[in-house]
Amino acid sequence: MKPKIHPEYVDCTVTCACGVSFKTRSTRPAIRVEMCNQCHPFYTGKQKFVDTAGRVERFTKKYQWGKTDAEKAEKPAAAPKK
Repeated sequence: MKPKIHPEYVDCTVTCACGVSFKTRSTRPAIRVEMCNQCHPFYTGKQKFVDTAGRVERFTKKYQWGKTDAEKAEKPAAAPKK
């Protein structure tokens, strides 16, 4: 390995949004994550929606999911111009 080109490798604490934390090694001293193996749906078997900044609501609103065809056809009338 070439000297003086590699980053410093230090002990790191990884903290999940659910509160679980563990130690590992990284080039950063602390890492914060949204999901870990304790709360991820793949590992827990429980369905969980992770909605960051209302993305799910915007998607359903954009494609109007959950509405009948009659409700989709109804559009609010535009305000008359003066």
